[in-house]
Amino acid sequence: MTMLSERVSQSAFDGSRLRVVLLLDLQDGAQQRFLTAYEHMRNQVAAVPGHLSDQLCQSIENPSQWLITSEWESAPPFLAWVNSEEHVETVRPLHDCVRDTRSLRFSILRETSGVHASATATRKAVGGLQPFPRVGDGVVRHALTFTVKPGSERTVAEILAGYTSPQAQVDDTTRLRRTTLFMHGNRVVRTLEVQGDLLAALRHVARQPEIRAVEEAINPYLVQDRDLDDPQSARLFFTRAALPAVHHLAPAGTPAEDVERHAILYPAKPGCGMALARFLAGQDEVAADLPGSHIDSSTVFQRDDIVVRLVDVRGPLDSDPPAAVGALGPRKPAVLTKLLDVEALGLDNSSPDEKTMLRLLENAQMRLITDRRAL
Repeated sequence: MTMLSERVSQSAFDGSRLRVVLLLDLQDGAQQRFLTAYEHMRNQVAAVPGHLSDQLCQSIENPSQWLITSEWESAPPFLAWVNSEEHVETVRPLHDCVRDTRSLRFSILRETSGVHASATATRKAVGGLQPFPRVGDGVVRHALTFTVKPGSERTVAEILAGYTSPQAQVDDTTRLRRTTLFMHGNRVVRTLEVQGDLLAALRHVARQPEIRAVEEAINPYLVQDRDLDDPQSARLFFTRAALPAVHHLAPAGTPAEDVERHAILYPAKPGCGMALARFLAGQDEVAADLPGSHIDSSTVFQRDDIVVRLVDVRGPLDSDPPAAVGALGPRKPAVLTKLLDVEALGLDNSSPDEKTMLRLLENAQMRLITDRRAL
């Protein structure tokens, strides 16, 4: 019998097939433009490695409501595609056709074929099933990252630290739990914890005057220009800034109180971002089984070659440098440094011993700007 996990967990790296569901509400009169855009998009997606199939569905009750489902061999190839500039350009025509969209992603846990299903259809499935149900805590974790113009870091940090927190309760089922901001050089990372609907929470935050004032205040310092009054410009900025959580691990039950939150930035070598995130996820799984580990929980965020690892630790972060940077055991520091762009962290390619891991930790640790918890 398969044992259920006793830890709160989510992972893009369990090897199971992925079902992606995109819900759309079309604008009046946009049906033909939407169908044209979809035909272009599906031909592009069909050529993406890891893509298995997709379906376009229209509601039998409300013709303005549509559904696009797609199946993928596993989560990593889908995430690589959906976070790419190619995807941004491919879906751009859809945005002019829809009032609202919502994307949902699911690992496939169980599957049943009908008694009349053809052998060909049965054999078409590629990839595994989710090995066992994961334990959740009702919290969605997400992050945003962007860069600011060199020389503006202190000003931006002051603006970001001084904002007024928005109302935590979004609706009857959604609540902002925690927002934490970090900086490393001119890179900003904002991590979010939301109980309930992430999209509803993001829209709620964007509508708050105090948040809008902060976003307007940092606009002149952004490397990527944006116009918050232009929906297309704002959408593109936040699409490119999205830093999805690809792995999370924490003890089940009430979160510990005696922990401190830290963020570590891992710039990957070109093309190694997903492999680096997978490596760190595996290391955190190992650390979770070690008695006396000072890491209480961890979340790995990844987009392209930017990887950020959020860790809640007991005691000093540097009390166990290999565990803190995610390189436990023989040869693991060497694997980590092979995936890392060490020069971007101001390091050389010297022997990856514990002293090197301590220097890596010192150079990769992000500076905490503000940590806000809902009351």
